[in-house]
Amino acid sequence: MYYLLLALGLLFAVAATGGFIYMYMTREFRFLRSIQLIGIFLLGILLLSMTLPSLKYMVLKQYVVVEGECRIEISTSGRSADATLHMVDTDEYSSFSDVPDLDAYGQAIPYYCEVTVSKDHVFEIQYKIFDVETGKFLVSNE
Repeated sequence: MYYLLLALGLLFAVAATGGFIYMYMTREFRFLRSIQLIGIFLLGILLLSMTLPSLKYMVLKQYVVVEGECRIEISTSGRSADATLHMVDTDEYSSFSDVPDLDAYGQAIPYYCEVTVSKDHVFEIQYKIFDVETGKFLVSNE
């Protein structure tokens, strides 16, 4: 997901800049086209401003593992579902697009989780869920 956001940010910023250069070269300045290019450029800059600060950590794979008791919240919207792991000790939330399969355990009980995040805690990489009482490994998204 990180690299997709980074690529889209680069694509939007470069495409909008190219569009402005093309408009300048042909001397055809249309109001609606200018507004569209400004919007695309600003969207690209927004995506780049979200992803570029974490680029060093993602490329060099400088990750941090956040461990502790967690609760799992499953939210569904139409066909899609995502899981949010709430780390009780640090009060951090990590969201993942794949829902862990916890058949007999359920989501309401506490678990012990290991969540791997970027060093600046912005992007989630993976999670591992364990039984809080026995320490038994339950599920991971590897």
